[in-house]
This record gives sequence, C-alpha cells and structure tokens, in this order.
Amino acid sequence: MHFRTKQIHDGVEPDPTTGAILTPIHQSTTFVQPSVDRYMEKGFTYSRSGNPTVRALENKLAALEGGVDAPAFSTGMAAINAIFMAFLDAGAHAVISDVAYGGTYRLSTTVYTRFGVEFSFVDTSDSEAVEAAIRPNTQLILTETPANPTLKLTDVRAVSDIARQRGIPHAVDNTFLTPYYQQVLELGADMSVHSTTKYFDGHNATVGGAVVLADQEHAERVRFIQNSTGTIMSPMVAWLTMQGTKTLSVRMDHQSANAMAIAEFLEAHDKVVKVAYPGLASFPQHDLAKSQASGFGAMLWFEVQGGAAAGKALMESLELWTLAENLGSVESLATHPVTMTHAAIPAEERARVGITDGLVRLSCGLEDSRDLIADLNQALGKI
Repeated sequence: MHFRTKQIHDGVEPDPTTGAILTPIHQSTTFVQPSVDRYMEKGFTYSRSGNPTVRALENKLAALEGGVDAPAFSTGMAAINAIFMAFLDAGAHAVISDVAYGGTYRLSTTVYTRFGVEFSFVDTSDSEAVEAAIRPNTQLILTETPANPTLKLTDVRAVSDIARQRGIPHAVDNTFLTPYYQQVLELGADMSVHSTTKYFDGHNATVGGAVVLADQEHAERVRFIQNSTGTIMSPMVAWLTMQGTKTLSVRMDHQSANAMAIAEFLEAHDKVVKVAYPGLASFPQHDLAKSQASGFGAMLWFEVQGGAAAGKALMESLELWTLAENLGSVESLATHPVTMTHAAIPAEERARVGITDGLVRLSCGLEDSRDLIADLNQALGKI
C-alpha cells in the first residue's frame, strides 16, 4: 500500500466487540489474566509495559517508516533519552549534530556527562567531520536533519555508511520531515526518532515521542528502556496522535506549499536580509534536499535588517502568527529560538553554529498563505 493509505489503515482494526471504526481508548491500568498458565495470552498485563491503544499507534508508525517496531514515549525528549540509555554505557562517546534541539543539547551536557559520557557536537553536514570525530569508544551517532532551527541538512546515506562500517548505531531525528517526506531507514539509518507532538499530532493537543527501529535487537533494547523507566505514552495521547496521523500527508502538503510561498515573499522583501528554506534554489543544500526527501517541509527562518531588536519588534507586531514554542501544528507559529527553544545552549555555542540573536523561526500552518503573507508584510512595515 502507498503512504496515504497506510497512514489511515495500518495498525488499526474495527473493535471486535462493538464494530467501532476507531480504536478504543483502553484507559486501564491492568489486564485480567485467564490463568497462571495462560499469563500474557492476550499480550498485555500492565499499561506501563504495553497498552492496546498505544500498541495500535506504534504499529502504525512502524508501518509508515518500514521499521520492525516503534516504541512510543511520553515526550520527544523521553524518546531521545531512551536511545541514550539503550546504547550509551558509562564512559562512552557519542557524535551528535552541532545544530540540534536545545533539549537534546541540555540532556547531553547536563545529565549524561555526570555519568562520564562524552559528546562531540559535530557539523554532520560534513561526513568527513563525522568520521574524524569517531573514537574507539563511540557508541552512537545522532543526527538531526533538517536541523532545528537552522535547517542544515545531513547526508543520511553517507553518515549511515560510515556508522555501519564502524558498527555504530545511527539515529536520525526525523521530526521536521516525518516519514511522509523522508524515509531515513531506507537511506540506511538504524533508528528514526520523532517528537510526535509536532506533525503526527498536528493540532497542539499532545506531547509525545517515538523511536522507529530497523533492527529487532535494537528494538528490544529500546522496549526494555520504555518499560524500565516508565516513559510509555498514555492511551489518550496515543489515541489523539493516531487520529492526527491519519491526515499527516494532507496537512504537510498544504503546510509545505504555504512555506514555499512565504519563503519566496520574504526573499524578495527589502527589509529581509536572509531567508533559509530547503525548497529555495538559494538554499545551500537544495540539491541534497531534493535527493533524499520528497518534500521540503513547513519550517523556515529569516533575519531582518536591524538585527535582534528589529526581529523582536517584528514578532511583537504579528497578529495572525502566534508567538509560541512548538511546530508542526495547524496554527502558524513564530518562535525566537535564542530566548525560547534554544535558550539552554550557551550563547557562544549558538553563535558558532549559526543560531543568531535575530533569527526568527516560522512553522507554517494551514491558514491561507495570502493571509499569512499579509500579516508578515504589515509587521515588516513597522520596523
């Protein structure tokens, strides 16, 4: 089946008791066992270890990305943490994209370093730099592509080839493009990690995460962490995420079309000094974007004349765009990463990787692009 069909039908069946077309919300702590000898006969015992509603979502996500399993977590950061716990021993080393979500940086540098884990934050757009950063004790490579917020891309196939030659698992944060636009397991990655909060949910209704795995032994490791740490997604969140996933492709196509129209408008505006969107021919890695993904996504960023002060003034003048953290929702959101999503990263590190004080990140929603552009235009007229 093709993606649009799988996003609706995979992982779900009509309820055998009532015929309900939607998977029931199994809001139950425990599951009755028929006898001691038939323990686990129906596959569930206690919702920390597995829940039918959560499992339906997990099956759907695994099918959409071609994985063997897709453990779902309470948050996207819980999913990242599960990868760290599953593959990093005390004293190990990991290579991570130098541009990554601020929470990933914070977890690495303030939590895992307490246990002797070392991290190299590397420009993973340069596969030679990735290879040079690998040490004898490197146990994980985690790349984020497109990166948050600069949209810098990593050649997933090239880095996966390097990782495989060294016997190192390669995980890709695929949150920005989802498997609808970017099939990272097909490109050779071992794991695809998502904040399902974003495009899978799509409605600002939940927080959640998932890890889709290509290898059964890796999947068992992550499942063990999910159960041991108690960070499984809740049934209600899984149910809501499942409904959002059924419209993923339709939403992303419209949101991405909006992003292209807005990027072209901003690139032509005399008060905008820089625009970054992988769909623009001016984007430095435009060819790579076309070669490893089927779409460019709905995220872009820009800077205006006058730097941070002008950028702040612009954001204060927006009326239709919502100033908020998060992305991927039906509402269009504007974010100032330096004070919001990436505040945990030291200023010198932000400057090194290109997260400037004046950078404005846009997550394009489902509104009419003409209205979104008109709002940007009036705000630009006030700076």
